[in-house]
Amino acid sequence: MKALNSSLNLFTYTELNRPRILLYRRDLTPVNNLKEFFREVRDYFAGNVTGITRDETIAQNVMRLLICKIFDERKANANELVAIANRPDENPEALAQRAKELFSSIKKRFPDLFDADETIEIPSLALSWMVARIERFSLLDSDRDVIADAFEELIGRAFRGGEGQFFTPRNVVQMMIDVLAPTSGERIIDPACGSGGFLAYILRHLTHHNAQNFFLAGIDKDRFLAKLAKIYLMLIGAQEYHVFCENSLEVPQTWAKQTRTQIEFETFDVILTNPPFGAKIPVVGKALLSQYALGHEWTRHEEKWHPTRQIADKQPPQVLFIERCLQLLRAGGRMGIILPEGIFGNPSDRYIWAYIHQHASVMGVVSLSQETFQPSTHTKTSVLFLEKHQTNTRPIFMAVAQAIGHNKNGKETYMLLADGRPQLDEQGQRILDDDLPAIAENFQSFLKSGCVPETRFGFGLPRAQVSDFVFIPEFYNPEIRAELQTLEASGKYQLCTIGDLVEQGVLEIRRGNEIGSHLYGSGEIPFVRTTDIVNWEIKFDPVKAVSEEVYEQYKTAQDVATDDLLFVSDGTFLIGRTAIVTRLDEKIIIQSHLKKIRVLKNAFITPYYLLYLLNSKIVRKQIDAKTFVQATISTLGQRLFEIVLPISADCAERERVSCEIQELIRQKTALREQLRALIDSSP
Repeated sequence: MKALNSSLNLFTYTELNRPRILLYRRDLTPVNNLKEFFREVRDYFAGNVTGITRDETIAQNVMRLLICKIFDERKANANELVAIANRPDENPEALAQRAKELFSSIKKRFPDLFDADETIEIPSLALSWMVARIERFSLLDSDRDVIADAFEELIGRAFRGGEGQFFTPRNVVQMMIDVLAPTSGERIIDPACGSGGFLAYILRHLTHHNAQNFFLAGIDKDRFLAKLAKIYLMLIGAQEYHVFCENSLEVPQTWAKQTRTQIEFETFDVILTNPPFGAKIPVVGKALLSQYALGHEWTRHEEKWHPTRQIADKQPPQVLFIERCLQLLRAGGRMGIILPEGIFGNPSDRYIWAYIHQHASVMGVVSLSQETFQPSTHTKTSVLFLEKHQTNTRPIFMAVAQAIGHNKNGKETYMLLADGRPQLDEQGQRILDDDLPAIAENFQSFLKSGCVPETRFGFGLPRAQVSDFVFIPEFYNPEIRAELQTLEASGKYQLCTIGDLVEQGVLEIRRGNEIGSHLYGSGEIPFVRTTDIVNWEIKFDPVKAVSEEVYEQYKTAQDVATDDLLFVSDGTFLIGRTAIVTRLDEKIIIQSHLKKIRVLKNAFITPYYLLYLLNSKIVRKQIDAKTFVQATISTLGQRLFEIVLPISADCAERERVSCEIQELIRQKTALREQLRALIDSSP
């Protein structure tokens, strides 16, 4: 298909040049791909049509046209002419008039979908071309997936972001549906339905399984997104659905009467949702927050969390959505909710888990990769599955999805063979590099049998092994545990945690300081930050250098000396980087995101051997597993002390490695010194 080009006249295209015929309803055939149509339309409008260039406006007009075509197909019998089609010897204005008249009748029939002043704003010539591209196809007779794919293509570019709202990738949605498996007779809701992605795929699942007598509902506070959800469901042929424009978090008595009639607490069997999240869009107001236990301040007493009477000043919406979802669920109901990973590990969020444990049991947690919601947002997320009021002794299912089917730019990624060639399925199609189908299958098997192979694609964590309300699957990665056990069983290694070595007086660990950016550039003393730790060396930015006075203020407390190790403990994508302080680096100040590690007892372990261990594969895996993401910022924190070091039981081997690393550092230092001398001697 030739792509649209602003330099070409529309009438040169095949669709408008082919002989026109009268199209009857019986002549229409299912369409197998609408995505290309939407892409071409968007590109044409952006480059050619005055007044309709924004993605949102383009999307609205295309949806109005599609609704017209759907209703045109519905009202026409097999032997009737369809209205949304170019006719022989007809000018574009006649087609445009028919489309506008049809849209006007649709507005009257569905006043909740369209405003009275809405119209098809597409110029008649452009409309004629668009209709020519789809007039021979039947949307009603097409596979729902084709329409769903096209709809997501259309709105995905136009309506991303907003107030913490991001469209959920379909493979994540499908995994959640596969796990919770909604069925006949169940009441199902998405209380933050956005444009209806979850509802559409739930409907697809229910239809595929011939489910009957179900109740499907959605709520969204954004009026336009709620309308989009209704349009989405209408386009894919849904007959029964209930979408309400309300603030799900508001006091239910403020909802419209129709909403209150259909949406009641403790009546839903299944909830699937991806609520808006972010500290930048907090929920405020005593009237709203007071209705939630999680809208109050909590305090910890005798190792237990308790709510106080003090209403919080604000609360991120995702926290309140947890409670609202549990309020909507009936006893025994189940839910899947996407949440920022910070909730699953932040010490300050432990009270949330205390609340959850009072009202539900954790079925499982699936950690999603950092790329899942990129390029829209870099926030790392996980999916939490709960069952309300169930006392469950079964282990918690956990899994880690490292591959999500696309990269950080949103481009699809595919599985490769060892030689780099693409891996193909039985039909010869490339296979997406996506862990979620395997995770969903393992989760389903786990729910049936209670057991699953111990891999990152799924493992059972006994509830007693949950460490202080940490529900991050990577933290318990069974593959790392098995690898450490193998090393210990070999008899060649002694396993010690960094915390053990600190307690035994072998190591001392101190943290750096923040000095304030206003002091940058005040002198020539290096202020070493996380980005300055590269290839085991300190390569500071001279622009961030500070004065002698600043150095004197911090030098005693920091006490940096030759052979100290610097370790990055906080900072996105840099955690675990290490460097060793040489004689060229002693006069420095280190940032608070760096830890200074000093070996106090060289007889057991030398700084050079420790540098080697901190960069070993098994230690790097542990560092990654124990690094928690708080929104977009990563931190290892005190979990550094939990890292297990595989120390060789062979003294001679430790000495050999230590000497080899020491010689490498000596050579690197000598080269740096030569380079400095060369620069200093230059004119």
